[in-house]
Amino acid sequence: MRWLITGAGGMLGHDTVEELARRGEDVTGLDRGALDVTRPESVARAFAAHRPDLVVNCAAYTAVDDAETDEARALLVNGEGPRLLAAACAGHGARLVHVSTDYVFDGEARTPYREDRPPSPRTAYGRTKLAGERAVRAVLPDASVIVRTAWLYGVHGRSFVRAMLDLEARRDTLDVVDDQRGQPTWSADVAVRVADLGPGVGRGATGVFHATAAGEATWYDLAREVFRSIGADPDRVRPTTGDAFPRPAPRPAYSVLAHGRWREAGLSPPRDWRAALHEALPLIRETSCGPVSPEEFEESLRETP
Repeated sequence: MRWLITGAGGMLGHDTVEELARRGEDVTGLDRGALDVTRPESVARAFAAHRPDLVVNCAAYTAVDDAETDEARALLVNGEGPRLLAAACAGHGARLVHVSTDYVFDGEARTPYREDRPPSPRTAYGRTKLAGERAVRAVLPDASVIVRTAWLYGVHGRSFVRAMLDLEARRDTLDVVDDQRGQPTWSADVAVRVADLGPGVGRGATGVFHATAAGEATWYDLAREVFRSIGADPDRVRPTTGDAFPRPAPRPAYSVLAHGRWREAGLSPPRDWRAALHEALPLIRETSCGPVSPEEFEESLRETP
């Protein structure tokens, strides 16, 4: 089976290519320079050159705040791009795994969002990602899967976890948000999920799957666990509210996703977020992306797919 990964220059795209290569799969990863999902001619060239059997769309406009004033551009990437990919898949007999986000929900629940929960986005970013989901399902109803994820961190690129590692060495204390709850998720774990799910797409596996870690935490909980794991005093992390980091786009107070579809598909559910974090931290500490600025710290409070 020939795999084609879009958005391969990003954290999740990079990890997905690595995971498939590790398994000996025939995989090609293309970044935005090689495949612009918003341009029909770029999509057509990529399909003609690589003739994929299965496409994983990791390409996305992820600037949550910028989308509030640039929704048209976000919609082009997050809505029209997936539609073009789905149409190309339909024309070539290929299947599609499309990566989406918790932002399609309103963030006001108190129990985990099930896969069949009606979406209700509150931001421009969430609306554009939902448009992409709907486009994929309309064009490829029986040969596609939507994989929603959230709160991503990884070895490749910047993230909240990397920011905590950097700032632990440079600040005596840190104020971290304690009123937003979600599931810290290692991008490499999502890549494993995609690789496991891929062969079944269109062959029993369709619809929506949630690829986040099990359990739940606030950003404050996550920061304390990072400190504790590297031998630093977790009490140097102090709780604050989201009001301390005002942003143009509102952040969901509750972003916990349910995982029932994995069992239905005969696959094991995701592992606990702490177990994944403890495995990922040594790998993240081995790489460097340079010092974290105050602006990057605030931005890292919301990693989006």
